[in-house]
Amino acid sequence: MPLTVQPHRESLGLKTGLLYLDGQWGPAAEGATWTHRHPASGEEVGEFAAAGRADVDAAVAAARRAFDSGEWSNSRASVRIGLLHRYANLLREHADELRALQALDNSVPLSFGGIYATSVGAAADVFDHHAGWVDKVGGQTLPPYQGGDHLAATFREPIGVVAAILPWNAPFLLFAQKVAPALAAGCTVVLKPSEYATFAVLRMVELLAEAGLPAGVLNVVTGTGAAVGEPLITHAGVDKVSFTGSRAVGKRIVEASAGTLKRVSLELGGKSPAIVFGDAPNVGLAAATVTGAVTMGLSGQACVANTRALVQREVYEEFIAAAQGMTAGITYGDPFDPGVISSPLINERQLERVLGYIDTGKREARLVCGGERLEGDLAAGNFVAPTIFADVDNAATIAQEEIFGPVLAVVPFDDEEEAVALANDTEYGLGAGLFTSDVQRAFRVSRRLRAGTIGINGFQVEPHLPFGGFKQSGLGREGGRSAFEAYTELKTVMLPLTEEMM
Repeated sequence: MPLTVQPHRESLGLKTGLLYLDGQWGPAAEGATWTHRHPASGEEVGEFAAAGRADVDAAVAAARRAFDSGEWSNSRASVRIGLLHRYANLLREHADELRALQALDNSVPLSFGGIYATSVGAAADVFDHHAGWVDKVGGQTLPPYQGGDHLAATFREPIGVVAAILPWNAPFLLFAQKVAPALAAGCTVVLKPSEYATFAVLRMVELLAEAGLPAGVLNVVTGTGAAVGEPLITHAGVDKVSFTGSRAVGKRIVEASAGTLKRVSLELGGKSPAIVFGDAPNVGLAAATVTGAVTMGLSGQACVANTRALVQREVYEEFIAAAQGMTAGITYGDPFDPGVISSPLINERQLERVLGYIDTGKREARLVCGGERLEGDLAAGNFVAPTIFADVDNAATIAQEEIFGPVLAVVPFDDEEEAVALANDTEYGLGAGLFTSDVQRAFRVSRRLRAGTIGINGFQVEPHLPFGGFKQSGLGREGGRSAFEAYTELKTVMLPLTEEMM
């Protein structure tokens, strides 16, 4: 029978067709709406407000009023700490509901909800973590440099109004990584969720209001990038833009920021390598780890997934056989079915894009498995079979360009020097992994890789760890103290203590 998610939709209380401005829910100024089709079934599952420039203006104005009032930006540390902890607890209490809303949004299966990038618990951890920074990051008092009797001190103050723009693939974690440090620092926020992942974000906003966040501190405008994102990133009232998404949009944000010298944080994707040496502790486990990240859960639609496997020739065929075996266990279908472990591509445009890359790959390399759209009962969805290419030249299109789908390119190498050269031969630098039993090699290679996060015999993103990329994978870091400080400005204050110094 053809797949349907309508029974799940009907069982969930959904807030649709509304924006959240200055503490109130309401329609877009022009009354426009946007219809979301579920990626697994093609069914219409939601109608959202399609905001425009007038709505963006209203959201930024509300955020500016809230910031200038000082109710949040100048609030005591205990106020911010208490609210962030209350909110983290509310997220945990509503975890099942939020995971169901995410499955209705982007079809990430419920079975994948415990994985860090797509878990509600991870988002709660991020809010708890940043609550801990509120009363711990300050300035310095500095001695005179050239003599004299004066006081010099530095202060960290909230940067102002933040535009936070989310992608669709991990709404819980990315909402938290942007909103938590911004609120902890005392900023106000205008949030734009992806039009392909709005249900869960709107519910997260409701819970934040329930936790006691003052009106105007967080405002939400839903809609497309052209109608909402563009006027938001160019708005003169926005002090900082935090964006996760495509490199093309990231470059546009940098261009737009020049007019008012906005602060910018960007996470723009990657083509992350996994280097598997012949002395890997377990080649089969390495293959399962790498292949699982590309084919399970988000179906390769993850910025940091190791979509290039660089494998030493002595274990090359063993790796490929294990990777192919791993794909045999990937299941697709209703994301609410506990037996389903992977998702479709997010929309038809992405489906056609990935199939185009696969066609290119068939001309560039040896197709090991997959390479086609799934049909039958899944024909109405955007499902692509797990695809592995072997004997890939690192200069090939499928080894250089971010595909954002369940496609793994396996590249052979002979020695450590070649492995490092191949790993760094990319415009991206978000993450990398390596598998080896040699601890000296592990640290030696890690230091030479041009990437922001390196996993040795495994990979994990955690709230206290900085996350971001080198090269064209972005600017700045999310996570830890570096994220908190990115939402502050550093101010120096000097005070003469004698008339001679005045």
